[in-house]
Amino acid sequence: MNKILYLSQFDLMSSLSEADLMEMDSMTSITTLPKLTMIQRPDTFKEGFFFIKKGKVRLYTLNPEGKQFTVDILSEGNVFGELNGISLGTRALYIETMEICDVCLMDRGRFEQFLMDHPAFMMRMMNVLSSRIKQMSDLTQTLALGNLHDKILHNLCRLAEQIGYTEEDGYCRIQSDITHQEIAWMAGASRESVTAAMKELSQAGRIRTSFKSVALHASELESFRQTASPQVEM
Repeated sequence: MNKILYLSQFDLMSSLSEADLMEMDSMTSITTLPKLTMIQRPDTFKEGFFFIKKGKVRLYTLNPEGKQFTVDILSEGNVFGELNGISLGTRALYIETMEICDVCLMDRGRFEQFLMDHPAFMMRMMNVLSSRIKQMSDLTQTLALGNLHDKILHNLCRLAEQIGYTEEDGYCRIQSDITHQEIAWMAGASRESVTAAMKELSQAGRIRTSFKSVALHASELESFRQTASPQVEM
């Protein structure tokens, strides 16, 4: 797939003409990164906007004891980075590939001019920023007030919405391999406690699990949507 066709598939680019896409293509460099490659540490942050063409990356923090907490998992079509005061909240995070990824970096100077020349595109960038802030606010509230079951379900629903899911027998199977350790990182809990909670959720019929696979009961996803603001699809 050529880069212009690839870019045109992102809703973020829907306001751009073919000529605009060709211009954006000319200022985009694509790098293929192996699984478990560290893209960024807080001390190695560099300004720039990155588009994920293929694969998934994990955004996380570390506490003083070295415990990891996953802030987000971004898949194909998502954006991260910071440029000229426009931030997607990733400056202080560790960013690591979860699988082989193709990541596009936008040339800083040319992209800044591109934003000024394309106000509709800039507005969509602001929508993405607002959506990301809302997601982080909801996550913070859930982590502060919810029990472990709530934290697990909230993060699984968030993943299903971001990454996609397949409907089967009243359940929505997340279209990504996910381990109990990765869920534990998202919930800020130990793997052992998450394994026990997942078993209880499965026995209650709220989720289904198999090896590296999780499916949510459709009612859980519907409840999540009712409490969330409309999201910008990437």
